[in-house]
Amino acid sequence: MNAPDTYRSILRHHVATIEAKYPLKVVGMLPSGTLGHWAGEKDVEFLAEKREGLSLLGLTGAEADLSDLLGQPVRIVLTSELHGPAAEELPAKASPL
Repeated sequence: MNAPDTYRSILRHHVATIEAKYPLKVVGMLPSGTLGHWAGEKDVEFLAEKREGLSLLGLTGAEADLSDLLGQPVRIVLTSELHGPAAEELPAKASPL
């Protein structure tokens, strides 16, 4: 198994841990920089579907917990919050885990 496959396997495991704890479904990973960055940040950006019961507090908790598991900042974008051109462009850019 090569390094990218190993990383993807670990990533899928951590995402499954978050999906079991919070009502959301990660549908893909966005290319680095899709959402914009502050200088020096190396976020991992995910696109997710909101499940019934997810609150803003739950979303920030999922980001914080996944960030702790991965050891770097995480952003989660909900498909339900996308409007206009972004509603078509971001899902097309997301790569499956």
